[in-house]
Amino acid sequence: MTAHRPAGEVAEELWRRLLAKPWPLPREALPPGTALVGGAVRDGLLGRLQRQPDLDVVVPGDALALARQLARAHGGTCVVLDAERSIARLVLGGWSLDLARQEGESLAADLGRRDYTINAIALPLPAAGAAAAALVDPTGGLSHLGSRQLVAVSEANLLADPLRLLRGIRLACCLNFELEPTSRRWIESHASQLAQVAGERVLAELEKLASAACGEAGLALALECGLLRSWGADAATPRSATALSALGLDQAKAQGLQAEEISWALPLARLTALLPPEALAGLRSSRRLQQRCRALRHWRQELGSVGGWDGLPEAGRLALCSELEADLPALLLLLPHPAEGLLERWRLPSDPLFHPAPPLDGLSLQQELAIPPGRLLGRLLSHLTLERAFGRLAAGPEAHAEARAEVLAAAQSWWERHEREAGADPRRD
Repeated sequence: MTAHRPAGEVAEELWRRLLAKPWPLPREALPPGTALVGGAVRDGLLGRLQRQPDLDVVVPGDALALARQLARAHGGTCVVLDAERSIARLVLGGWSLDLARQEGESLAADLGRRDYTINAIALPLPAAGAAAAALVDPTGGLSHLGSRQLVAVSEANLLADPLRLLRGIRLACCLNFELEPTSRRWIESHASQLAQVAGERVLAELEKLASAACGEAGLALALECGLLRSWGADAATPRSATALSALGLDQAKAQGLQAEEISWALPLARLTALLPPEALAGLRSSRRLQQRCRALRHWRQELGSVGGWDGLPEAGRLALCSELEADLPALLLLLPHPAEGLLERWRLPSDPLFHPAPPLDGLSLQQELAIPPGRLLGRLLSHLTLERAFGRLAAGPEAHAEARAEVLAAAQSWWERHEREAGADPRRD
């Protein structure tokens, strides 16, 4: 769209693309001197606009006051993002419109403070009835869009917010752009500065990168550039790099994962391969994510040590399925040679091994067999769950009378045997 064409002509076509999407409010509601910047401009020029793109605009005055006024006038919500720099978000009808006060004496000066040249292109809003104004491109972003190169505006701009170091990797990956050599050298030189950024912000970037179609390559590049050494992830660790290389979209499809499964299992597997649980803790991730990644790492190692699924004893298989009931597809992606048929069984909610549950609940056992609560009751429930998982007991939560009687008989037998073995009344356990 940009190669060898006048900036005014490019702007006209960009407006046609932008206006093909219904805007969340009339353009006339924004003051003269407003300009659209950032991702919507970039993606519009690349022909990859989303149905409801996030819009970023620069305004010549107080962005906070304007956002509040627009929220009142159009029924939206104003969220202050940075009071000191006058940045606010207007949420309106499912749209997100970020408004920021222009920094510097001109729009070009404002753009010169940004991270990468392809994000430093502005489209000034034309006056009512006027033709589209030419794009403002002080850093050569249009040329770099044409050559598909990601180029940092300056070394100092990257250091102004070190998260930009990692964001550059993500942009290059998601857009399939080449990271310009000087920009890469700056990223590598200042990789340790990323540790100064709040862990939540770093993790958010990593999660976006892990979710990208070619996220495994982007995460590997982040490792190569040393961006994650502060959290214990390093390209010098062969296992991380090797595991990531096997976590491509094509490999996931080849293993038989469906699109919805890929959407969550592949990012989870990539994060597991990339970062140890203690690193996730350092990035202030949720405990749930840490637990999931820890379990996936544990069972990947366990299966490797016993030669795969067939090498696990029954109790081990049940423990794996209990711990990874929701996340088994992610584990299969992490294994070099997963056993056949596991994914298909996991997809069956009724499979008693991959979705384990005792054939009768503890309260029913207590009532039917006069068993008190305690550790031994827990052991009995585990035993019955194992028996059901491997087909030796067929009853389930909605068991018919004959199957229920079979379970109760098995439970009674187990209980009496343990009473004899203990040599004492197990009800006192």
